[in-house]
Amino acid sequence: MAKAKKGSRTDFDSPWKEILEHFFPQFMQFFFPNAYEQIDWSKGYRFLDQELQQIAPESEIGPRRVDKLVEVYRHDGQDAWVLAHVEIQGQKDLAYEKRLYVYNYRLFDRYDRPVATLSVLTDSDPAWRPHRYGYELFDCHISLDFPVVKLLDYKDKQAELEKSDNPFAIVVMAHLETQKTRRKPAQRYEAKLKLAKMMYRKGYQWVEIINLFRFIDWIMTLPEDMDWQFLLEIARFEETEKMPYVTSVERIGMEKGMALGRQEGQQEGLQEGLRVSIVQTLELRFGRVSPRIELFLQQVQDVDDLRELHKQAVLVPSLTVFEQGLPG
Repeated sequence: MAKAKKGSRTDFDSPWKEILEHFFPQFMQFFFPNAYEQIDWSKGYRFLDQELQQIAPESEIGPRRVDKLVEVYRHDGQDAWVLAHVEIQGQKDLAYEKRLYVYNYRLFDRYDRPVATLSVLTDSDPAWRPHRYGYELFDCHISLDFPVVKLLDYKDKQAELEKSDNPFAIVVMAHLETQKTRRKPAQRYEAKLKLAKMMYRKGYQWVEIINLFRFIDWIMTLPEDMDWQFLLEIARFEETEKMPYVTSVERIGMEKGMALGRQEGQQEGLQEGLRVSIVQTLELRFGRVSPRIELFLQQVQDVDDLRELHKQAVLVPSLTVFEQGLPG
């Protein structure tokens, strides 16, 4: 997951798109339970990206929205299409209702399929609640009424969110905390740490933890020094709780490695990225590393060995202990 520069990232659409793709049934169950109950999930579902692009080009969707078209099956055996629309912006959009209406009728017109339009609003304006578009002319009435969920409405449901095992309870809390802690890095650090630990303790599978962690880490940005401290704290927590080592900090090294890999070849780039991450982790915790450590790391070629060294860099109590553990 490539990050934008700290402090400048505003593209919340990408993490929302990813989380929607990873947890679509849970998305429906959490936000639209009535529709969820009418779908036969045993028959699976299918994302229809190409069909959506035919009626909603990227230039229309814009940078602050996520639209997903999904084919599902109802319990009566008939198929149906669900247009899941997530609006990510800080102010109301006067064209919003019309846009959903246009997407709905374009899909019906082009593919002759019934389409349910569902809307999730993540903005901070409590008064903006679009739910209908229509017009009438000469006794002719045309309209689309669609259900809408406002994340702001969950502000007073913290206890309920914390009890829920649905991944989107974590998603909603992360989004609300992101809004609440804007320009408050210390408060965001504490909120992010609490959410991450809560996520681990809910017993999600490894892949679910990874995907949720990516979402939290993406939207709840921290200053670089606090970001490293957060990742170190999470890695220690993983070790203390005897959880699968999700390699929260190592992930940073792998990202650096992938970037280098585009220039040097993927294997070499991954090795170098892990070396950089090991040194940065040690320097963050203990200060300047010795030339011996840097020289030793350059000689290590095995990626698994580098990963183990990275884990030790997170967990050792001192730089001396780390250096004493090096062979030779």
